[in-house]
Formats: sequence, structure tokens, C-alpha cells
Amino acid sequence: MSNIITDLRQRFRQGSISLQLIYINIGIFLLQTLVTIFLLLFNVQGGFPVQWFEMPADVMRLLAQPWSVVTYMFFHAGILHLLFNMLWLYWFGQLFLYNFSAKHLRGLYLLGGMVGGLFYLLAYNLFPYFQGVVSESMLIGASASVLAIVVATAVSMPEYRLNLLLFGQVRLKYVALVVVLTDLLFITSENGGGHIAHLGGALAGWWFARGIRDGKYDATAWINWILDTVIGWFHRSPKQKKPRMKVHVGGKHGTDYDYNARKKAKEDEIDRILDKVRQSGYDGLTAEEKRKLFDASQR
Repeated sequence: MSNIITDLRQRFRQGSISLQLIYINIGIFLLQTLVTIFLLLFNVQGGFPVQWFEMPADVMRLLAQPWSVVTYMFFHAGILHLLFNMLWLYWFGQLFLYNFSAKHLRGLYLLGGMVGGLFYLLAYNLFPYFQGVVSESMLIGASASVLAIVVATAVSMPEYRLNLLLFGQVRLKYVALVVVLTDLLFITSENGGGHIAHLGGALAGWWFARGIRDGKYDATAWINWILDTVIGWFHRSPKQKKPRMKVHVGGKHGTDYDYNARKKAKEDEIDRILDKVRQSGYDGLTAEEKRKLFDASQR
């Protein structure tokens, strides 16, 4: 058993950020299910109190559990709900990392979920259509987060072709467009809140990708700053002296000029590969170019 846990921990650490998010979602779902089964064995009705982590549409209930703005996007209502979200996260997470970094994906997952939750909250409290169900409505699932990643990927590489069953090759921009239009058409359906949250996630993805593409802003910067700060608290070694910095000039260590030149050459090479992806798709890359692109996405 210990070997299995060690193996899973190693796979988690070595996996891409999209795989790590998938592991987290699956782990939470398994824990949720096991606790529910355990409680049912003792005839405890209601099972695992998922409602503590779902995001309520009622503002007063949300104020009583503000953490649900984040936790809701890691819980799912059933196995199929989890399966479809994780498949989309896996497929588009890999594509996303061709153009953006692992931290961008981590930050956008949270940003998309939070903007989706905001859309859900505003819609249920502003539109008279939802007034009768506000008190009992809850939001759950990673769909808004995943759709933010889908749309951001489509904005960054719109001409990339996907091979879809029954449809053949379809450009990524059309896949994203159909998904968004479907959500628009179903905002008054039984799962209207979910579709509204999807639209919020899609807007977050578009906002993020446009900011990065235009070089104006990174919409995920503040989220990643918070996460890095919190992670830094747990990894900080107490009373550990910093080693003295050694500065080497010339010789085998090279100069600052040489370092900057090598760094610029690598960045130019990645830009060239990304331009090639936009023009001819990922399949048009050589094995070496794919390796360089993957290595760059892990930094």
C-alpha cells in the first residue's frame, strides 16, 4: 500500500499542471464518495456534506461560507460530471501549455471558476426568472474553469485542427464558438446556473488570452502571486542562512552578455515554433521542436 501511495505522489509531482489538477479533482471525488458510503453504513442521512463546499446562489448563505467561491470548482455531482470535465481538462490542458506556462494554467483554472461563480451569483439575484429558486440553488463542478482554458486555447491558436468523431477536422475556434453558443441557448434550462457559469469562465479565458497576446496584462498574475506566497510559507526553512552569492566573470562560467544572448536565442526559437503551430498545426512540428515546446511549457 505504501508503494502505491509513493508511486502516486511521484506521478503527481512529475505530471503536468493539468494532470495535477485532474488528480486533485479525482482525489476529492473519491474522498467525498467514500465518506458518504461510510456514513450511510451507520444510517446517517445526507451523506457527505457537499453543500459546505458548493457555491450557493443566495448571498447570505454565501457570506456564511465564502470559501465555496473556490472549493465548488473541485467538487462534482457524479462520476459522469467528473469524467467529462476531466477529459476536457486533459485534452485542452495539453494544448494550452503549447502557448502558455504551467502557472498560467493554474491561475486561469481558478480565475475561470471565480468569474463563472460571479456570473452565476449575479444572474440568480438580478433576473426575475431565477427568483423562485435562489434559496435552493447551488453551483458545483469544474466546468467554468475548464471552459476558460478551452477559450483561451482557441484564442491563442484559432486555426489548430481537432479530429472530431463524425465531423473530421474542425478548427479550434469553431469548437469554442459552438460550446459558448450552446451555453447561451440553455441558460433558461434546468441547469441554467451551470450554463451561466460556463459563460463567465469563457469570458475569463478570452480576457486572459487577449491580455497575454497583446502584451498588456496577465489576468492571472495576482492569483499566482497569492499561491506562490502561500506555498512559500510552507517551504520556507526556518533559521537557515542564505549562502553567499559568488559572482563569476568570464572564464568557464561565461559573462552576463553570453547568458542574455543564449536566453534570447531560446526565446526566439520558441516564438518561431509557436508561429509554426499557428500556421500548420502541432502535427507539423518535428520531434525536436515538440520537445523544445514541451520543455518551455514546464518552466
